[in-house]
Amino acid sequence: MTVFLSLAFLAAILTHVGCSNQRRSPENGGRRYSRIQYGQCAYTFILPEHDGNCRESRTDQYNTNALQRDAPHVEPDFSSQKLQHLEHVLENYTQWLQKIENYVVENMKSEMAQIQQNAVQNHTATMLEIGTSLLSQSAEQTRKLTDVETQMLNQTSRLEIQLLENSLSTYKLEKQLLQQTNEILKIHEKNSLLEHKILELEGKHKEELDTLKEEKETLQGLVTRQTYIIQELGKQLNRATTNNSVLQKQQLELTDTVHNLVNLFTKEGVLLKGGKKEEPFRDCADVYQAGFNKSGIYTIYINNMPEPKKVFCNMDLNGGGWTVIQHREDGSVDFQRGWKEYKMGFGNPSGEYWLGNEFIFAMTSQRQYTLRIQLMDWEGNQAYSQYDRFHIGNEKQNYR
Repeated sequence: MTVFLSLAFLAAILTHVGCSNQRRSPENGGRRYSRIQYGQCAYTFILPEHDGNCRESRTDQYNTNALQRDAPHVEPDFSSQKLQHLEHVLENYTQWLQKIENYVVENMKSEMAQIQQNAVQNHTATMLEIGTSLLSQSAEQTRKLTDVETQMLNQTSRLEIQLLENSLSTYKLEKQLLQQTNEILKIHEKNSLLEHKILELEGKHKEELDTLKEEKETLQGLVTRQTYIIQELGKQLNRATTNNSVLQKQQLELTDTVHNLVNLFTKEGVLLKGGKKEEPFRDCADVYQAGFNKSGIYTIYINNMPEPKKVFCNMDLNGGGWTVIQHREDGSVDFQRGWKEYKMGFGNPSGEYWLGNEFIFAMTSQRQYTLRIQLMDWEGNQAYSQYDRFHIGNEKQNYR
């Protein structure tokens, strides 16, 4: 701020330099500088210099803008007038300087207060902006820290859970390892016992082998002797079988002769046993009822059959009178036959044979029959199955 003041013999230029410690050196050109320090602010006043001639015109000396005191004009000498004039000038300078100083002080107080207020406001606004920015940054950083903390907590929780799971797994594995170790120890103990027992068994086995070798040698001698004896017995059995076959053949011939005679007597109407007519045997039941109680081969006459049929009658099984329709014993007869052979029968009634489907159909058509299936294994164990009502169909019905 710059203030201009004009007087008759005084002109002052006030320059507000500002709050600074900077000093300016005096300049040439007929001017004088006056400096006032107020706090941290310095004020410099530029005053004009007089040319040294104190004799001035009266008109100039009594200018209406001057503030000097009025005094009667005296014509002193040149030195006294000059001195008085200088004193008046100095006194006026001093008064004006005091007024200027008071003016500066009063104006500067309000200006300094305004400057300070503006500075405070600017500082406050800046601080508010900085505070707002800091608050925003703090909030953002707080949010980021919260997110990081949440992530860290989540990560820590996951790590704790994984650590707990790993601890549990480790505990289970340690427990299983301990169990396996105990089982391995038990297995080692069992293996030791088994090895000991195996060694004992090997010793016993060796002893038994030695004993068996001795027994084998003894048995081989016995087998040799028994083989010789069996061979001799076989020869004797063959001779006895040959004789038995001859006897069986003779018995069959005699039986056939008897049956032929009976049939002959029946056909000619010969009366036997008190004049009663003898009827032909339809099955082994009739033979048994006629008084024949020994098992063997008999000739029966089946209804609707053109020729008689030789069958084996079992008189010992379950009361006797059983007509044997099939007999298998040693596999001497092949039963893998065709339809015709199974129809008419095959084999020998004295051994393995099949009576024939046609004869079984004709016989079961005569009257009611019971079927008994008798089985016996190689060890002599027997079993049977019995059906109280038995009959089969004819050839057209496939003998079912």
